Amino acid sequence: MAIAKVIIDVSLDKEFDYLIPETLLPQIKVGVMVRVPFGHSTREGYVLSLADSSDYTGGRLKPITGLCETRANIPEHLVTLGRWMADYYCCSQEQSIRTLLPAAVRSGKIKPKIRRLYRIADVAAAESFVACNGTKPSAALRVDLVKALLAHGAQPADSLKSLVPAFSQSGLNTLIRNKIVETVEEIVRRDVFGDSHVLPSKPLPPSADQKKALELIGKMLLGETSSHVLLLHGVTNSGKTEVYLQAIAKAREMGKSAIVLVPEISLTPQTVRRFRARFGDQLSVLHSRLSDGERFDEWNRINNGEVQIAVGARSALFAPFRNLGLIIVDEEHESSYKQSEAPRYSARDVAVMRGKLEGAVVILGSATPSAETSYNASTGKFLLARMAAQVDNKLAPRVTIVDQRLAGPPEPGKSNFFSKALITAVFDRMRRGEQSIIFLNRRGYARVMICEECGFEARCPDCSVAYTYSRQRETLTCHLCGGVIPAYELCPQCRSPKIRYAGVGTEKIESLAGAVFKPARIARMDSDTMRGADDYEAVLERFRRGELDILIGTQMIAKGLHFPNVTLVGIVNADLGLSMPDFRAPERTFQLITQVAGRAGRGDIRGEVIIQTHNPENETIQYAAQQDFDGFSKFDLEFRQLLAYPPYTHLIIVHFRGEDESMVVEFANGFTAELQRYGHEGIRFAGPSPAPIERIKGKFRYMLVIRGSRLKLLRQALRVLALHRQPPKGVEVYVDVDAQSLL
Repeated sequence: MAIAKVIIDVSLDKEFDYLIPETLLPQIKVGVMVRVPFGHSTREGYVLSLADSSDYTGGRLKPITGLCETRANIPEHLVTLGRWMADYYCCSQEQSIRTLLPAAVRSGKIKPKIRRLYRIADVAAAESFVACNGTKPSAALRVDLVKALLAHGAQPADSLKSLVPAFSQSGLNTLIRNKIVETVEEIVRRDVFGDSHVLPSKPLPPSADQKKALELIGKMLLGETSSHVLLLHGVTNSGKTEVYLQAIAKAREMGKSAIVLVPEISLTPQTVRRFRARFGDQLSVLHSRLSDGERFDEWNRINNGEVQIAVGARSALFAPFRNLGLIIVDEEHESSYKQSEAPRYSARDVAVMRGKLEGAVVILGSATPSAETSYNASTGKFLLARMAAQVDNKLAPRVTIVDQRLAGPPEPGKSNFFSKALITAVFDRMRRGEQSIIFLNRRGYARVMICEECGFEARCPDCSVAYTYSRQRETLTCHLCGGVIPAYELCPQCRSPKIRYAGVGTEKIESLAGAVFKPARIARMDSDTMRGADDYEAVLERFRRGELDILIGTQMIAKGLHFPNVTLVGIVNADLGLSMPDFRAPERTFQLITQVAGRAGRGDIRGEVIIQTHNPENETIQYAAQQDFDGFSKFDLEFRQLLAYPPYTHLIIVHFRGEDESMVVEFANGFTAELQRYGHEGIRFAGPSPAPIERIKGKFRYMLVIRGSRLKLLRQALRVLALHRQPPKGVEVYVDVDAQSLL
């Protein structure tokens, strides 16, 4: 008896057993989509595994109705990866399997784009028609159409209109009826590159560090090393991308495919441009800014073996290659690789697992590796290749720390957000025709609105945070729930006009810079200004062409940008992130400062970085200023080991939320008590307690924080409690394994 275990998209986290009819036996494989009877209806589902027997005791098994022949199948190795994700990240199997396929492919609603062409059906008949009717005025149009098709081959109607000025559809239809011309259909690819062209590039001679890294990658591709994972730790501008390009070329020589992950969509166009310059259009792009039709076509190009390189953000990890040889995770430390909705997977960690399952090499690249990756490299679990020198042995930028506590109060009508050192340095660059970047990791004009008369503070009624003020739009916005209201002209509590906006964001910095640095040409890049898909590229192109003197922005400009004419980076409020109630705050601050500092001096002129801070003695600020990753890593890891935080333990957070706080607390306490039965001395439970941000979108939030090792049994219990035990109405529970934030 042949049994197929099928997962149906009904959110039950359960496989159902079905008999495989003999007629379908040769076609039923893992990953195939089938139609099956389910209750009183017919449903579609994916085959997750095959078996010879079933544990079902409810009667006779029903047979599979048929195959969904027009729908995409999932490669078997990706099904295996999806099942691992469901188990490890405590999500349902349906959620995990859905992640493996883009919605445009999974739904079956998107079809290939078809173009109708007209071509000669019978060449001899066509030539005879021209010979017999060439001098007849009444047949002139049809003769011209036949001549055009004989000369140019199959053509769409639009092309025929340009080739034959007197074109008419009726004349073409007459030729079709007489079987001189016939219609054919061809599939047309929706081209994600459009009309853009890039100049080809050739491999550059490797530096000594690049050569060592490439030699090690070559051995890994041949299976001659102890690990399949490599940490490529290279300082900014050390040439990591060139290593990626040459590593992909090696994999391609071996007949293997490659996936390149970048942390954000905004970085994808730049990365794609460099990879197209090396490999032409023989690569596919996968990210969320593609239309459904483009995503459908790109996925199918990979699935059909038409391309062997995929570049994109997190979801590109699931590109359906059958002969995967290399996965590159650029900027592996980035928190955007962690998905915020179920399944809450880390693309970096899943990449490591996919590499293990398929025998592929995984390269994790970063100038500031995450603590987990650094630790794995230091213990020998991952291999390590260091690139300590910049390309062409450029000098690291000069770094100056400015103590903003010494600035004193600003003069009336003026601001001291820009230090004298930064102002002088920016004007110096403007005189020399060079460019500057000013970085502040907070958007908006002001952080909070306060009434000086009664102390009223404008806060979101649905979230435990203050509104952010935008002067450009005269609005107050909650950056958690997205709520927007008009900015107050009078205090809503006491009706006083004495309203003050405190704190600073990139919008205010832009306004101040316009006044201080006249006549500088300035642009701002943050999520408030980069609304459309092309906004990011448009601003960067202006900056690239030298049409801007100063670029102001958030972390959006901190990484991946290569502008040789940028010689100055100013970091405003460098210690902004250190006050966050999260053990990763120092690591993120160090990474941001180091990454944005790396934008300076990538050309022939040595760069300069000015760090403005109110906490200059802070260890993180000092290590970042010295570009001392090893020193910071040692300092940070000692702190984490002392408090039993990752990478010395795993971190799981169970979130509880609902509009009735007492109901949330009661359920969270009962859930925790039951879960603790599966703990041991190596596991620490903290909570449940209110989250640092207690309310979002009107719902109270509580957290249970779990740290420890040997968590497999606990994770299994968590899956059952979170997925198969119904919480009270109005209460939600979800699990975040290897959580990246304590907020």
